[in-house]
This record gives sequence, structure tokens and C-alpha cells, in this order.
Amino acid sequence: MARKSATGRIGIADVALKAGVSHATVSRVMNGNFTVDPDIAARVRAAAVELKYQPNPVGRSLALGKTDTIGIVVPDLANPTFQAILRGLSRAAAQDGYRVLIADSFEVSSEEAILAGEARRRCDGLVLCAPRMGDAELAEIAPSLHPLVLINRTTAAPGVPSLVVDYGLGVQALAEHLVELGHTRLAFLAGPAGSASNGLRLEGLAVFKASHAHVDVTMLDGGSDFDTGHEAVDAVLASGATGILAFNDLVAMGLMSGLHERGVNVPADISVTGFDDIPFARYTTPTLTTAAVPIAELGAQAWHQLRALIRQEGTETPGVRYQPRLEIRSSSGSAPVSPAP
Repeated sequence: MARKSATGRIGIADVALKAGVSHATVSRVMNGNFTVDPDIAARVRAAAVELKYQPNPVGRSLALGKTDTIGIVVPDLANPTFQAILRGLSRAAAQDGYRVLIADSFEVSSEEAILAGEARRRCDGLVLCAPRMGDAELAEIAPSLHPLVLINRTTAAPGVPSLVVDYGLGVQALAEHLVELGHTRLAFLAGPAGSASNGLRLEGLAVFKASHAHVDVTMLDGGSDFDTGHEAVDAVLASGATGILAFNDLVAMGLMSGLHERGVNVPADISVTGFDDIPFARYTTPTLTTAAVPIAELGAQAWHQLRALIRQEGTETPGVRYQPRLEIRSSSGSAPVSPAP
């Protein structure tokens, strides 16, 4: 009968003794090396089954040079958008036998490079989702993180595919919708200053303003969560705007809650729009007009791109650009005769 190691766990030495082969032979068989004689391999596997041997995953990873794990770094895991991206990534990766290691930078851009480096050392590849770090820092660290895929960010570093949502076109579509409803005074509740997607929204609004000289667009400080929208009520009312473009759905929901507390009716007094179309957007009161992004598809596509890099399937790493779809619901309506009190 095989003798267990000091830890009480059946190891390679036990299997080797049982099968009458060397430790190296057991290791090669367990790692799928087909150069081992089939009869010997069968004997090793039979011994492993009899002893109920379970390979050490750490040791196996070191032997194979792979972990069957990928990492993703997100700026705020509490945000349903990033949760949906993670869900799409995890489900797609699981179909190929990969697990996902998650790191949350909590919107602290200085932590991203550290988290990305630590995650990459433990994984076979990395997804950086909407990183807040500067362009120069991203370009500097990207080669050390390869294979790497970016979501909602681009870099000049070679061999790094990017999956980008056209936030500029999305916010223009929302602004056009409000203008068609008669609104001529709009306000944009901005996102985090370091957010690349916020920058794309601002670029889109600049294009919109250039072709709509009669429309006044006020820029207001905001954020990316429910609280920042709720706290922006005073600034929104002071702006005199009748149509509000919130950075995302969470900000829009927080704003609508705050407006309701003040007795301001949405959309009779003020129209509010969001961005992303998270699952809650269709269940708010009123339901939220927003720009829908294929969030789960972003995650799944990130895995497909990363898998191609890990497997070295060709040298092309094409990026993918997504155009948001306007979802008109009840939170946007005709411009009021006079602004909200």
C-alpha cells in the first residue's frame, strides 16, 4: 500500500512507486506528454486512479508554463456595467477551460499598473477594462503585460487589440433626441476626469455643439455612481437646463431620485438620459432613456481576442468598435414651457 507524504497527501512519489516508474515519467504522463510508451502511461494512470492522486495545480502550472487563468482589472466592480463585462468574459473563457482572476482598482489610477502587473504574473493573459491611467503610462507598461486586451481604451503599443464603444456618437444621438423634443438648454453631468470614455463623450458633445449653435450645453461636474447623480440636483436645477445627459445610467438614476425628492417631475419638468442600458434602466420610474451598449458582448469578445493571442493564432490583432443604440423610454419628454423650479 502506498505511503502518504508527511502532509497526508498522495504525491508523484507514491504514484511512481505504485507504477514502478520514475518521478519524471509520472510527471510527463500527468501533463499529457505523448512521448511516454502507451503501456507505461496506462500503468501510471491506473496507479493514479487507484491511489486517488490529484495533481498539484501549482506544480502543474509551473511544469506547463500556463495557469489556465486570465486576469481582468476594472475601475469599479460595484458598477453593473463592469459586472456585465466580467460575466461575458467569464462565461466565454469557461467554455475553453479558463478561469478569471479579478482585480478592482476602486477608481484609483495609481493602483492600476501595480494591480495589472501582479495579476499578469499569476495569469496567462490580461484584460484591462477602462483603465484610468495616462496614455504614456499605459503605452509603457503594455509590453510587459502581453498578451493583453484593452476594453474602452486604445494604445499605440503594438499587438494590443482594443474593444471600444463609440461614446461620442452615443452622446450625440442622445443630445439630438432631446433637441427633437424641443430642448434647447442641455446639461452634461460629466464622469470621472481620468475616464477615457468621458473624454470621448466630451469630444462628441463638441461636435454636436458645432452644428447646433442655438443649443446651450452646460458642463457640470459629476462622477460615475448613484451618489454623484443624487448630489448634483442643486447644480442641475441652477443650470436652468431642461434636458440632462448623465455620464451613465447610475448617475442618471441618482439624479432622478434626487429630483423626485425635490418635487421635480421627470420628464414633465426635466428630461433625463443615461448611458449603457444596464438591466435596471428599464425598471426605473420613469423608465430611463439611454444609449445601449452590448456590455456582455464586450466581455465575450475580449476573451476571443485574448485567446487568439495566448494561442498565437496569427499576428493580426484587430480591434472592434461598437456603436451604441438609442433606447427611448419614459424619462425623456417634450421641453417644458418654463424650466423646473
